[in-house]
Amino acid sequence: MRCDYHAAGLCGSCTILETPYEQQLGDKQQHVAALLGPLAAKLEWLPAVSSQQSGFRTKAKMVVAGTVESPTIGILDARGEGQDLRGCPLYPAALGAAFPVLAEFVTHARLEPYSVPHRRGELKHVLVTLAPNGDLLVRWVLRSTESLSRIRKHLPWLLERLPSLTVASVNVQPEHKAVLEGDAEIVLTERETLTMTVNGIDLHLRAQSFFQTNTGVAAALYRQVAQWIEDARPDSLWDLYCGVGGFALHCVGSDGAGGYRAVTGVETSAQAVASAQRSRDDLLAAGDAAMASVEFVTADAVAWATRQAEAPAAMVVNPPRRGLGEELSRWIDASGVRTLVYSSCNPTTLARDLAWMPSMTAREARLLDMFPHTRHGEVAVLLERR
Repeated sequence: MRCDYHAAGLCGSCTILETPYEQQLGDKQQHVAALLGPLAAKLEWLPAVSSQQSGFRTKAKMVVAGTVESPTIGILDARGEGQDLRGCPLYPAALGAAFPVLAEFVTHARLEPYSVPHRRGELKHVLVTLAPNGDLLVRWVLRSTESLSRIRKHLPWLLERLPSLTVASVNVQPEHKAVLEGDAEIVLTERETLTMTVNGIDLHLRAQSFFQTNTGVAAALYRQVAQWIEDARPDSLWDLYCGVGGFALHCVGSDGAGGYRAVTGVETSAQAVASAQRSRDDLLAAGDAAMASVEFVTADAVAWATRQAEAPAAMVVNPPRRGLGEELSRWIDASGVRTLVYSSCNPTTLARDLAWMPSMTAREARLLDMFPHTRHGEVAVLLERR
C-alpha cells in the first residue's frame, strides 16, 4: 500500500507498512506462537485470514484540530497540533468522501476545534462508522454542550450534503486527558442504530457500542467461531463480553436432542445489550425459531459467571485488551466447561490467561488480520478440556 502521509513522515500509525504483507502475517503468527510457548505444543494453526491492504477500516476515530475556518481531521503531531489525514488510504472511499463534508460542517456550524496545547475550544473528535450498505454513524465529541444547539440547527444542512448519514449524536467528554469519549451521549436523529449486516445477520450498532473496525475480517472471525461451536455441538453456550451479540447470534443451533442450543450473552454495556436484543427479536420475528433460545444479560462478565451454579457445555470469550484476568480464568478451568473459544486482540494477556487454565488444551488457532501494517492482530483459539 502506498501512503503519502507515511512517506512524508507525517503519520507513523502504520508502523510496519514497509514490510511485505505476507511477511506481516507470518511474523504476527510467529509472535503469538512464541508467547504461547509450551501451551501451543499440540496447537494446529489454520491458514491466517488476510485483510484488504487498503480501504479496510470501517470506523474512523479522527482528532479535530486547527481553526473554525481551517479545521484538520486526522491526528495530532508531536506538538499537539493537528495533522490532516482526510486522504488516508486505510479508509474506504465512502468514508473518505465524508471527511471533507464533515470538515465543512465544522466551519458552517462554527464549531471551535479543541486545542490540546492551549486547553480551549469545544470539538475534540469526530467518530464515523460505515455500514456495509453505505450508511454512516457520525458522533461529535465535545468538551461541553455549548455547541449542541448549533449542531442541531445545522444538521439538516449536513444531511442534505451527506445523505448517507443515518445516525448522528453528540458525546460529551469534558476532561483534558487522553480519553476518547465520555459517558453522556445525545442522539440527534430519529434513528438510533446503524445496521451492520454481517454474514446475513443484522447487528444493530448504537453510538457507544463496540464493533470491530475491520468488518470483512470480523465476518470471517464470526464464521470461524461458529464453525468450531457447531463442530462441538454443545447444548448450552455462554458468550462473555458479547458486545452487540455477534458471536451469540452466529452460534445458535441444534442442542442435539431435537431442540435449540441455549445461548446466553453477557455484556456490561446496557446499550450493547439493547442492540443485541433487538437483533435477536428481529430474527425471531422473521421466522428464525432458534432465536427463542437466546438471551442477553447486562452484567459484569466476571461477577455474573462466577456466581452461576452450573457452567455451560461451551463458552466463547472476547475480552478487551486486559484479558480475562486470573479470577475468571481459574473459574473457567475449574468449571467443567468442555469447549472454550477465546478471541483475543492481545496475545500477551491471552498467553497469561491460558496459563491459568491447565485443564484446557489448545487445539486450533487462527490469526485474523484486523489491523494490517501494524503489529496488532486478532487471534482465535479453540480449547478443549483434557
